[in-house]
Amino acid sequence: MSEKLNNRSREVYGKILRVMSVVSTSEIKLTKTEAGVIRIGDSRVSLDSVIIAFNQGSAPEQIVYDYDSLSLSEVYATISYYLQHSEEVNSYLAGRAKQNKELRESNEARFNQKGLREKLLSRRRNAA
Repeated sequence: MSEKLNNRSREVYGKILRVMSVVSTSEIKLTKTEAGVIRIGDSRVSLDSVIIAFNQGSAPEQIVYDYDSLSLSEVYATISYYLQHSEEVNSYLAGRAKQNKELRESNEARFNQKGLREKLLSRRRNAA
């Protein structure tokens, strides 16, 4: 009896090991634009947007609500990709943040906004 139980235990244990060795991966289509922005699926939603929302505590369902061109499975797959490739994605996000900062500084230098509000308000007063 003990031998039968032992064989049965090995059989069940073997099945558990086989099940545990199966890894489920979700595939996600990521497309890099000419500007270097990574888009999710066939949408215009950037990887940045989803990962930043996720890191700020948004649930996947909230992210789908905010970006309705994405499916829930795409959001989960994106988060899964991020968690599995966090070093790469964080490097990409840091590069994008630097690029955004440089662009903002460039625009501020080209289009000085100092006194803009006052100019617009005076135009409104003069037009009335």
